[in-house]
Amino acid sequence: MLPVQGDIMKYNKKIRLKNGVECYLRNATESDGQPVLDNFNLTHAETDYLLTYPDENQFDAARESQFLKKKADSDNEIEIIAMVDGVIAGTAGIEAAGMKYKIRHRAEFGVSVLKKFWGLGIGQALMTSCIECAKTAGYSQLELSVAAENIRALSMYKKAGFVEYGRNPKGFNSRITGFQEVVYMRLEL
Repeated sequence: MLPVQGDIMKYNKKIRLKNGVECYLRNATESDGQPVLDNFNLTHAETDYLLTYPDENQFDAARESQFLKKKADSDNEIEIIAMVDGVIAGTAGIEAAGMKYKIRHRAEFGVSVLKKFWGLGIGQALMTSCIECAKTAGYSQLELSVAAENIRALSMYKKAGFVEYGRNPKGFNSRITGFQEVVYMRLEL
């Protein structure tokens, strides 16, 4: 079932991954709080390309559950999880840039996938799902930021039609490599 404009955003879809395994994409719900939190902490420990480090996470399972409930009850924001054999392999979401008239046409997109599931098409499936939901919610622009070194993500975004609109040479300050350039991208919906 795909989302319907004006209703609470609901998403349910089964896909087949590049390795032939079935993956289930669905809304994250309040009851997913602990496993989504665990996934967040692990994905953020596995790569230096995401915005935060696990020790910077201010959420506990209860706060994560509240966050997911808010998304599950929303008509213009969503958090989608990719389930593979009962494990959350990845998450992605869209969030309103704001509710003021001048920016309410814009949404921000983010995605993360557990390293052991990289290269199977989960990131692309989550991105495609979020693009569908952003269109249904009535947004006309989807935005993201990505570390310039993250060549695989940049390639995936470009293939989906995202275009670069700017760079910040000191956008991230990595604990490992120092400053990282951040690329700002947008997709007209």
